[in-house]
Amino acid sequence: MTAPAVDLDGSIDDRLAAVRARLAAACDATGRPRPAVRLLLASKTMPAERVREALVADARARALDPTLVPVLLGENRVQELVEKAPALADLAPDWHVIGPLQSNKVNAALRWAGTVESVATLDLARRLSERSRDRPAPLAVHVQVNVSGEASKHGVHPHDAHGLALAVAALPGLRLTGFMTVGANSPDDTVVRAGYALLRTLRDEVLASGAPGTASAVELSMGMSRDLEAAVAEGATVVRIGSAVFGARTR
Repeated sequence: MTAPAVDLDGSIDDRLAAVRARLAAACDATGRPRPAVRLLLASKTMPAERVREALVADARARALDPTLVPVLLGENRVQELVEKAPALADLAPDWHVIGPLQSNKVNAALRWAGTVESVATLDLARRLSERSRDRPAPLAVHVQVNVSGEASKHGVHPHDAHGLALAVAALPGLRLTGFMTVGANSPDDTVVRAGYALLRTLRDEVLASGAPGTASAVELSMGMSRDLEAAVAEGATVVRIGSAVFGARTR
């Protein structure tokens, strides 16, 4: 699978528009409404000033087209989150944690993030639950699943995902809102789509269970710049895009 070439010398406005055009085309091709798939900007290694440019570009685009849905922001590293979030607080972005979260970083992450997409163990879920009981609203969490089986990927094994999801949904202070995965590192579109289809099936099985706390588990965070079309075709509700909007990583 080859993603369209990205003009990394173009403006952030242009790159954001290009990604949104790809999303719109992918939704149209599969008969899905365009607002059904949200764009999460993965800001790993990007300085706060660059992230601000993207948020301002998003605001400009939405001023011209009110049907557009605001972007989300995602950070892989808690240290970067706590460095950038204060500088961007005036823009009130919706921050997601999208990388592995260590137990000793939970408190720092929860100062800024409204969603943690990378819950792969019950121990982490319990720690998040303990720290979230006094929040004004439950913490939104996704169960991260390693659908490809690649050792480099974070996430619970697909065979264990259902049980983990039910356990997470039962914890106080948390709201199970969906599932997340990183697609297979393969040029074969069939392999990539199979992984995304598996995540959709796991989500559907959890919803069909009717277990307490699972009715809100509708999100599928999957797909990046190289494979967003495959992810949208298999039901993604959030795609995570980094350099295709921000440009090359700074470090």
